[in-house]
Amino acid sequence: MNEQVEQVYEEYNRYIYHLCLKLTRNKTEAEDLMQEVWIKVVRYESYMKDVDHVKAWLTTICMNTFRDRYRKTVRRSKHILNQPEQLDVPVLDLIPSETLTAEAIIEKGDLSQMVQQKIAELDGIYKTTVLYFYVNQYSLVEIAELMKVSIGTVKSRLFRAKQRLKEMMMADTAAVDYLPV
Repeated sequence: MNEQVEQVYEEYNRYIYHLCLKLTRNKTEAEDLMQEVWIKVVRYESYMKDVDHVKAWLTTICMNTFRDRYRKTVRRSKHILNQPEQLDVPVLDLIPSETLTAEAIIEKGDLSQMVQQKIAELDGIYKTTVLYFYVNQYSLVEIAELMKVSIGTVKSRLFRAKQRLKEMMMADTAAVDYLPV
């Protein structure tokens, strides 16, 4: 191992361990994640001479490694509900961007169908607001003009519609398996 890598390891070893522990909330997983991070650091040590902020570079490697491991876990699980509850990273950042598996496509289609069905069950004013915003992708200003109400009213209707949709999805035993916690 290069002397520069050893120096970086001595300086940032504890920081990386605590970051891994914060991300995984499990000592064993944190140690595994930390090993993967340092393996990548050694593998890419030639890039280190071009790095201005080593701590930021290490943090990026750690976060990306964690996301990669988490994505693998998500792909292997059937439902998002089986994932760890204590996660400090936004779930949307962890959704894989690669092509979906056949199982994931079917699951996504099922969820989409359930959401569409629940939107159809909403009261007319909320249903229209949701469709304008999420389906037609109108801005809040455009929706306010179309519906001849204030922007605040549009925001309130969107909020209430989302709350109602959540309640309806939680009440549906078939849909609850697909919902993130």
